[in-house]
Amino acid sequence: MRGRRAVENRSMPTPPRRLGARRRRPAVLAMAVALIAAGGLGGAVLYNSSGQRIAVVALARDVPMGQVISSDDLVVAHIAGDPALRPLDARDLQGTIGLRATTDLKRGALLVKSDLTSDPATQAGQQIVGVYAKRSQLPATKLQPGLQILIVNAPAGDGGSAGATTRSPDTLTAVVAAVGRPDTDGSTVIDVAVGPSDGPKLALWVAGGKFQVILAPRSSGGS
Repeated sequence: MRGRRAVENRSMPTPPRRLGARRRRPAVLAMAVALIAAGGLGGAVLYNSSGQRIAVVALARDVPMGQVISSDDLVVAHIAGDPALRPLDARDLQGTIGLRATTDLKRGALLVKSDLTSDPATQAGQQIVGVYAKRSQLPATKLQPGLQILIVNAPAGDGGSAGATTRSPDTLTAVVAAVGRPDTDGSTVIDVAVGPSDGPKLALWVAGGKFQVILAPRSSGGS
């Protein structure tokens, strides 16, 4: 019986070992890793060639028209280069500090050259007059430095009676130099710049309290 089992064991063929498959498996994995790495490298090259990242100047917060730019208003942003966009280079950031905004600037927007000016809000020889105005004497639009306005004198009694002579109200052209913080009732002190001969006249209007502030047309520059 023992001899028969030995003969049977010798007659059963031993399955061959798949050494070739085991040897190929690491090679296949290595090839896959190489292809993935090559694909990532190719994608990076394509990304860099299609849109090179550049450092530009952007707005860190809202800046109203006429306000002087400070370092806290600006931030460096990195964007893909585009010939259609001409934002200020990050190297020009320090040079923009101290300039005035020519329009309302919004947080997150890219800063361009036309957004800034070195021209002062007031001109040499102008007088600064503080105008204390009630909410009803001001336009609903928020006044900002650099904005041109008209101040109309409306003294009591003009046109108030049937016998009064109707005449055109006195008007002065002014530029907003600074805007104070509104009081609880909405009254605000506004520093305005006027010509050398108009300062005393405007001061009398303000003392009388009968005046109105009007926005001047930007296109015509006011009159």
